[in-house]
Amino acid sequence: MSLKRIVSFLPSSTEILYEIGAGAQIVGVTHECKYPDDAKRKPRIINSSFDPNKMSSKEVDEKVVDLMQSGADIYVINDEKLREAKPDLIIAQGVCEVCAPFTKEIDRATSILGYSPDILVLNPHDLDDILISIMDIAERVDRVAEGRKLVVSLQKRIDNIRMRVGQRRRSDGGASNCKDDNIKPKVLCIEWISPFFTAGHWVPQMVELAGGINGLSSRGDPSRRINNINEIIKFDPDNIILMPCGFDIHRTLSEAKTLYRYDKWKSLRAIQNNQVYAVNAGSYFSKPGPRIIIGLEVIAKIINPKDFEDIKVPTDSFAKCDIVVN
Repeated sequence: MSLKRIVSFLPSSTEILYEIGAGAQIVGVTHECKYPDDAKRKPRIINSSFDPNKMSSKEVDEKVVDLMQSGADIYVINDEKLREAKPDLIIAQGVCEVCAPFTKEIDRATSILGYSPDILVLNPHDLDDILISIMDIAERVDRVAEGRKLVVSLQKRIDNIRMRVGQRRRSDGGASNCKDDNIKPKVLCIEWISPFFTAGHWVPQMVELAGGINGLSSRGDPSRRINNINEIIKFDPDNIILMPCGFDIHRTLSEAKTLYRYDKWKSLRAIQNNQVYAVNAGSYFSKPGPRIIIGLEVIAKIINPKDFEDIKVPTDSFAKCDIVVN
């Protein structure tokens, strides 16, 4: 049987395909498919209709809202490159129409091609679903053994975090960043800065596995806009983790500075105790692929740095927002 020609409409499926040894079968990707490095050399089938790298969080949000309300395209398909790719399989997602090409782009691609390729739509909402997505892809490209091996290795890392958190609870009942050692630390993960969005989908589960109490969102639910900062004030988190969708640490740290203009923000316990962190969301949090487990390990190190000191994570994965509060 001939190998399938694959077009990936989302970065996480591109990463998964490479991890299970099917990278050579990829004949088209999106502008966000940058990992591993070889993905950058694949034909770019889809691009964003605007350049978010030159815009602030607020400007990006306003642009996306405007495009959605007007029915205009967030993503643009290169018709010629898609036809040249001649995919047997297109892998897309049904989680969020803003984060990656959605059902509209799938319909358009089929129309451009003039035939109906095999379509695999992934819709993960938590870590369990992400592991299932890996197997769904592996089965579709005849890489079941490789997919199973990857899932087992990722599950072991998840179980390691869970086990160590459980052992710590049994030994001393506490959490290192709380005044009361019998209380788990309250953690707020912010997926967008202006306006505020609290991180949903798999992030609440990651916080809970790492030993924290997730705030203002629930496992599996979509990320949610926070219309009033008083919601954050009432929750008063011990840790705040800034993870704007798709941003790296440097961009997040730059935008974080704007938050310290507000007295209500500066009054938060996490701010007063210098427990605000920026993470590389684009690599380890926003995309539901294998590297999401690095994100879990990062959260564990943020919540309990001493307990997870031995776990090594990439140097670009997180940094403390060291801003003096006046």
